[in-house]
Amino acid sequence: MNNQIKTSSVCLFFIFVSFVFVSCNKYLDKKPNDKLFVPTTLTDLQSLLDDDANMNLRGTPSLGEASSDEFFLNDGEFNSLGESDQAVYLWQNYFEEGSETDWGDNYVPVYTSNLVLETIDNIEKNADNQVEWNNVKGSALFYRSYYFLCLLWNYAKAYDSSTSGKDPGIVLKTSSDFNVKSVRATNEECYQKVINDTKASIPLLPAAPSVLTRPSKTAAYGLLARCYLSMRDYKDALLYADSSLQLNAQLMDYNNDADIPDGIASDEPFKIFNKETLFVSVIDGDNWIYITAYIGSVDTTLFGIYDVNDLRRTAFYKDNADGYKYFKGSYTGDSYNFSGMGTDEMYLIRAEGYIRTGQIQKGIADLNTLLSKRYATGTFKPISTTNQAEALSDVLNERRRELVMRGLRWMDLKRLNAGGANITLRHTVNNTTYTLLPGANHYALQIPDDIIQITGMPQNPQ
Repeated sequence: MNNQIKTSSVCLFFIFVSFVFVSCNKYLDKKPNDKLFVPTTLTDLQSLLDDDANMNLRGTPSLGEASSDEFFLNDGEFNSLGESDQAVYLWQNYFEEGSETDWGDNYVPVYTSNLVLETIDNIEKNADNQVEWNNVKGSALFYRSYYFLCLLWNYAKAYDSSTSGKDPGIVLKTSSDFNVKSVRATNEECYQKVINDTKASIPLLPAAPSVLTRPSKTAAYGLLARCYLSMRDYKDALLYADSSLQLNAQLMDYNNDADIPDGIASDEPFKIFNKETLFVSVIDGDNWIYITAYIGSVDTTLFGIYDVNDLRRTAFYKDNADGYKYFKGSYTGDSYNFSGMGTDEMYLIRAEGYIRTGQIQKGIADLNTLLSKRYATGTFKPISTTNQAEALSDVLNERRRELVMRGLRWMDLKRLNAGGANITLRHTVNNTTYTLLPGANHYALQIPDDIIQITGMPQNPQ
């Protein structure tokens, strides 16, 4: 990972944290070593939260992206995969266990957040430490909510208000005590937990962070916008995307920008911590290598929806050895695919919210603001329509063009199909075509097998 994103850590505190993840094949139920150091001060807690290796870079889920329609494998690539990875690509039952999984990796920052929240209750807030105290607590609430939502997108059904009170969600771990039994909460309970804790974090966080691996009000508003979007609550998604953009509405101009120092044709065009970035996280490409930038081939249908004057064709893609395209446009500035939040995503959420709530011209204005920074100078023709269906098609197409390989497509497929979009996915390997139908059970991915065995929780049906 780019050295700029590797902030220094205090080793003492991460001796404490690391025991959870080195050999924890029972990582939701393992008892900690009571001889390890326990943090007690605000400085200790901030150091835990500043461990970006665990809080930002361990990786948001990869298997949703691996199951989506943004890339494809040729027969040779597919045949080189192990049996379980092949099953992921073909939307079939797969075997996964151990701590180095989407499930295990995303409960790492959840565990740390719980430890911080428990410890800070024993630290008195006063006039001298109020700002630091607030930032620590607000950050822990944000991080836990952020990864709960990531896990929901992978392991739960699409949110449906009529069934969410019964649909199984994830484990809402709110304690660092590994002896607390893991039980799946309902989808409704999970989404409300994300919403309530993120809202609680907002008055505690600064408007803008000192470094973009730290949470902020701007990012927390963005997280709420994402959450409500995935719930198909477009009114509230619009509200919180707007709140985020009120604090930061900057966009890079792909024609010429200081945050694109070597131009869009370069192999790594975007600076990390560029002006569009609200919060940094990455997709865990180690769990599924072909979703890492520069490797998997981009779906040809996806590449085909870009206009010839759209600079994202050059900024995001490059020819690979077999004549197809690979993705190179990560906002991390390297091969780790960015899954954090950016102002471009907020413009698109607000635009979709406007359009779905009948404020079509406001939504089109947001689209045109974004696209004016994405087309070659002098070639952009503003979108102009008063038809809601056309405007909605425009904004959804722009989500595909702009937010490619950011770990958002799986959630989009789930929520759009839940709303009647009827999108069927197809992969062809070795002369056989496999399909994933809208609303299929596989959209709630399998929880690792050892977790099911250890906890007795119900597995998602496939």
